[in-house]
Amino acid sequence: MKRPFALLATAALTVVAVLMTPAGNSPAAAEEQVFEPVVTDDGLLAQPWFLESFLELADDLEEARAGGKRLAVIWEQKGCPYCKTLHSVNFAQPEIQSFVRDNFLVLQLNLYGSREVTDFDGEVLPEKAMARKYGIAFTPTIQFFPEGLEAVSGKSGKAAEVARMPGYFEPPYFLAMFRFVRDKAYLETDFLSYAKKALQQSLRPADPAGDG
Repeated sequence: MKRPFALLATAALTVVAVLMTPAGNSPAAAEEQVFEPVVTDDGLLAQPWFLESFLELADDLEEARAGGKRLAVIWEQKGCPYCKTLHSVNFAQPEIQSFVRDNFLVLQLNLYGSREVTDFDGEVLPEKAMARKYGIAFTPTIQFFPEGLEAVSGKSGKAAEVARMPGYFEPPYFLAMFRFVRDKAYLETDFLSYAKKALQQSLRPADPAGDG
């Protein structure tokens, strides 16, 4: 299900996305290998580099931290058209795929799945019940979690997250959200404010001090 931005104009976010494009977005970066999606046993499209997990979130979080990455959990469901677009469009772009792979461990869960998942607090639930616990109502939804277990201690459900991507975001906004989390900008602001600030900075006049 697609959830468009209501508080910022598309043009503003487009500028922000350009500003946030990683340095690797060059002809050389574009030649990097792009992996094609695969189909899982329960009929979901998935990236072959998604995390192979025993579905113990605490262990996955620690694995991400040990590798200098962040943990993201992506919820999808069979037959979801925007999930398909996520894989066929967003992850098909070399700069997006390489940035996410380099900076995140991505765990895929099924909104209506039955695999048992152990939450950070030790509660074991099937995927569909875990989705209800976290308030996941549509797909795709991506949850972003803190860097270490101490940050999720005593927190339950959505309170354990540092950010959430609520629905399908078009590629520029998708990449911007991952950069927002990687750079830990959520410690100071929310995503829309972060994007608006980046836009304002881009519109400032050039410093005349350097003119001859």
